[in-house]
Amino acid sequence: MLNPIKLANKDFLSSLDTSSEEFFHILEIARNFKNKDLSIELKDKVLGLIFDKSSTRTRVSFQVAMSRLGGTTVDLNPNTSQIGRGEPIRDTARVLSRYCDVLAIRTFKQSDLEEYSKWSSRPIINALTDLEHPCQAMADFMTIKEEFIDFKNVVLAFIGDGNNVANSLILYGALLGVEVRIACPKGYEPNELVIKRAKKLYKDKNLLKITNDPISAVNGANVLYTDVWSSMGEENLKEDKERDFLGFTIDQNLVGNADKNAIILHCLPAYRSKEITDEVIESTKSRIFDQAENRMHVQQALLYCLLSE
Repeated sequence: MLNPIKLANKDFLSSLDTSSEEFFHILEIARNFKNKDLSIELKDKVLGLIFDKSSTRTRVSFQVAMSRLGGTTVDLNPNTSQIGRGEPIRDTARVLSRYCDVLAIRTFKQSDLEEYSKWSSRPIINALTDLEHPCQAMADFMTIKEEFIDFKNVVLAFIGDGNNVANSLILYGALLGVEVRIACPKGYEPNELVIKRAKKLYKDKNLLKITNDPISAVNGANVLYTDVWSSMGEENLKEDKERDFLGFTIDQNLVGNADKNAIILHCLPAYRSKEITDEVIESTKSRIFDQAENRMHVQQALLYCLLSE
């Protein structure tokens, strides 16, 4: 049986909370779960979900992952609990540590997630913040590995807003030594501190490229990736962003500049004809729904490692 690896960090708040060795071990466990080569029973374990932002894939994939491990999930809706009425995080974290074995939190501020980590005696998982989305990025790299076997010579081009997904892709790229190109309009670049952290990790600093030219970013790339232009909480910026992001749609013309065997990724939900065309989503190059499925498998593997004693 493939045994879980004891992670050096109690929590999974960032892409850099795993070493490359831990990352590959989690992916191998995820692959075994996906192929039904591994069956685990973590009876009586409880996952608590705290979601300050709406969710489909993240919520359901965590619930199903925990169910497949033999555990249960408690959905702590902030709208129907004291969490949404201003109870201090330090109080919530200490109480829930006595009820739940692990917490997956989807919120706005990374600092709130870190506050939960400080006061919780149980593992905290980042299920998305405005700064990072590490579970998504882990599933993304699992999808890339399924296609290309390893990450040698892989070039990942992300086209769109330098958001939380872009930040996590950059950090994993640095951890794994993968060339990452981010193409976004001026003023929408990824977080500067994330870029600095990544450049410290990259042995070859040229493997990280931030550009305002989507065509140069996708030139010869193996993986083309995009996300919505307006993240949750940015609905008031939608019209401005649609204007600013003209020319940053992944369409057949842009795909034509990539490697002939390139694949297409999108973390969903997708606004077809905005950041990506319907034709590209439905093309044979698309791995978008494999990518969505892999969220469940990597989270099941992550939970297995965090909860195994």
